[in-house]
Amino acid sequence: MKNKSIKNGIGLYFHYISIVLLGTMQYKASFFLLVAGRFLLSFNGILGVYFMLSRFGHVRGYTLGEVLLCYSIIQMDFALADCIGGGFAMFASIVRQGEFDRILLRPHSAILQVLGSQFRIDRIGLVLQAVIMFGYGIAVSSIVWTWMRVVTVIFMLIGGTLLFISFFVLQAAFTFFTLEGIEVFNVLTYGAKEHGKYPIDIYGKKMMRFCTYVIPYTLIQYYPLQYLLGRSDRWYYGIYPLCALYFLAICYALWRFGMRHYQSAGS
Repeated sequence: MKNKSIKNGIGLYFHYISIVLLGTMQYKASFFLLVAGRFLLSFNGILGVYFMLSRFGHVRGYTLGEVLLCYSIIQMDFALADCIGGGFAMFASIVRQGEFDRILLRPHSAILQVLGSQFRIDRIGLVLQAVIMFGYGIAVSSIVWTWMRVVTVIFMLIGGTLLFISFFVLQAAFTFFTLEGIEVFNVLTYGAKEHGKYPIDIYGKKMMRFCTYVIPYTLIQYYPLQYLLGRSDRWYYGIYPLCALYFLAICYALWRFGMRHYQSAGS
């Protein structure tokens, strides 16, 4: 029975995605222009990194290729999380418009319905740009690739995506009580994406501690990057990104707590 329930839930989620895709592709020109716009606009950040490192050569010992590797992975993490977890990112509007009341009346998982309500396929433009950056970073870096380093990159993508989704879920959990989006959470999402273009250690020890023990950002960025770049031979740094599952579990528990105390926002 449990396996059947999981299978039905997955099928429902993909059904939601297919509906979103069908609606999006009704306006193909608008979709492709939006993807192209996001692809080109986000190059501003890359140009800033390129010009700074062209002038100074390195940032605390990190070369252009190494920074671009870091930047591209974080960019992919955020883009995938925003694509998959966009419903939680836009949860404040779902609550304000009374849509969440209707979600609770339906005989399906509320999480699946929220996830399926905002599948942002246009974020594919950011993913494509990140893939190009990643390829360039590999070409100009001197990484000695092993199977564990390949696994490290995969875990950084999975863990980073889960961590950003966790931030969206955490923001949604607080929305149950405020009924409005709390802008400070943008520091954890858009702010983390922006500052994540560089390894965390360049910001000092206090930031390192905060991003390790409060928000486990270093576990999906700094530590696995050290092993990936050959700055550390501690192979277990490569599995640190999976610790994002624990943070996701905490955020999910807060979401469940908020649901139990939710009162209708009206329409």
